[in-house]
Amino acid sequence: MPDDQPKGPTLGTAETAEKFEEKMQEIRIKEREEETKRTAAGLGVPYISLVGFPISPEAIGSIPKPQAATLKVLCFLNTGAEIRVGAVDPQRPELKELLFQLEERFRGKTGLYIISEHSFEEGFKLYDIIPEIRKIVKGVEITETELARLQKEVATPAELNEKIQRAPITDVVTMIIASSLASRSSDIHIEAEEKEIIVRFRIDGELAPVAALPHALWSQIISRIKLISSLKINVTDRPQDGRFTIQFAGEKVEVRVSALPTSYGESVVMRLLRAGAIELKFEALGIRGHAFEQLKREVERPHGMIITTGPTGSGKTTTLYAMLAKLNTPGVKIITLEDPVEYKLQGVNQSQIDHSKEYTFAKGLRSILRQDPDVVMVGEIRDLETAEIAIQAALTGHLVLSTIHTNDAAGAIPRFLSMAVKPFLLAPALNAIVGQRLVRRIHEDCKEELILDAAVMERVKKVLSEIPPESGVAMPPLGQLKFFRGKGCAACNDTGFKGRIGIYEVLPMGPEVEKAILSEKASEFEMREIAKRAGMVTMAQDGLLKALDGITTVEEVFKVAE
Repeated sequence: MPDDQPKGPTLGTAETAEKFEEKMQEIRIKEREEETKRTAAGLGVPYISLVGFPISPEAIGSIPKPQAATLKVLCFLNTGAEIRVGAVDPQRPELKELLFQLEERFRGKTGLYIISEHSFEEGFKLYDIIPEIRKIVKGVEITETELARLQKEVATPAELNEKIQRAPITDVVTMIIASSLASRSSDIHIEAEEKEIIVRFRIDGELAPVAALPHALWSQIISRIKLISSLKINVTDRPQDGRFTIQFAGEKVEVRVSALPTSYGESVVMRLLRAGAIELKFEALGIRGHAFEQLKREVERPHGMIITTGPTGSGKTTTLYAMLAKLNTPGVKIITLEDPVEYKLQGVNQSQIDHSKEYTFAKGLRSILRQDPDVVMVGEIRDLETAEIAIQAALTGHLVLSTIHTNDAAGAIPRFLSMAVKPFLLAPALNAIVGQRLVRRIHEDCKEELILDAAVMERVKKVLSEIPPESGVAMPPLGQLKFFRGKGCAACNDTGFKGRIGIYEVLPMGPEVEKAILSEKASEFEMREIAKRAGMVTMAQDGLLKALDGITTVEEVFKVAE
């Protein structure tokens, strides 16, 4: 070939040198990956490459960025039930504690994988390029500014309905949650129906429709909810339970999520557990007169059993926590057994039962008593075994607080006896039984006097006239009764109510009650008559007294207590 013929690029050109370096880099990366695979085989740890792996924001956010950098570790999969973690050095002792924390936090099973330095570097970049990760937290972050803005923009359900029609899916879920917080709702219901998605809030115990969305959006909305609450997205044919945390205005709100299969998709209920909901003091519960003094005396006793009764959602947990708050001093050890633990209490040891691991109320209670507690709270007494252990604890120097599902205080004793509890143990163990319901409070800003019709007034007078003199209640003349209602205004969404309060009846133990227990023949009706003779004010009577004080309405009282 003649010397003057044109030649290709030589190795000395910058372009060729750059390509050569890229090729060598690829070879080095490949060699390191092969070396990592050999290390994995030697350690018996599974290997994975995260280069190009689709890591979700929720997964990468499971481990805070500083911790990930220090330990050279990444969470690359988090479905709630399964959490997979990749580590450059899987033998680091700190990883055992990290995996334990992830299992506790997300209640899932963890798996540890080995990854190369290159995999870690590529995966770590996601902390900076995924916009959803503003803070490394699991759940939805709603800032105080966002909440204030949404409160103005979606002041009414109609405005919420209008805005979410045009919002992106990620904003729709956040907007619904923020609106529910602004409206003080306790639960969010999102239900797939044939033609649309219905959103409802439970406000002061009442469900109120707030929005409707096209059914075509269902798969995106349910996927978003499942992602933030660590549920399996591909599971739609069986119930699932999860949870996440909302952070705003310096407060954490735990959200318990339940998904249930339905004909047209799933029904999702999100319960908002705000710490402020259980900060009620014992003295502020709303129990009055002799009943308050009797219950206060029983709570302060060093042993025995106090039972609260009522249906789901009647405020039993709040009452028990108010009692615990009163008892919670440095010199008292308190342990609770709950299903599930809804609110965290400072200074109280709280344990959650787990049926999947055969950790039941009965087994947990046995273990608790070996912990030398002074006060024990059992979430619910459901069976004979739990009842017998609780009674034995009450008889051996412990104060036991618990709940049982009956309609009123008088029904608790027949319920215990129907479980085959021994009467001669039950009678000395019981200190008091509290029956309760929740009624809505009249909104003070729109309160006005209400004239009852003649039939309702006669019914009111009959109930109030039966208040026993022994109760210590000072009754106004029956001919001078005044009642009130909420007229309705923008601040209370035209309901006339804002907030709720308990109505109570307290059945303390006495000679006649003890005699009825030992006879094993006392019916619920007979127990109620004995309680009245002992001076017990019933829930209906307590509610009507609160209605006379302008706190609630007669209609509310009769709706829940008669």
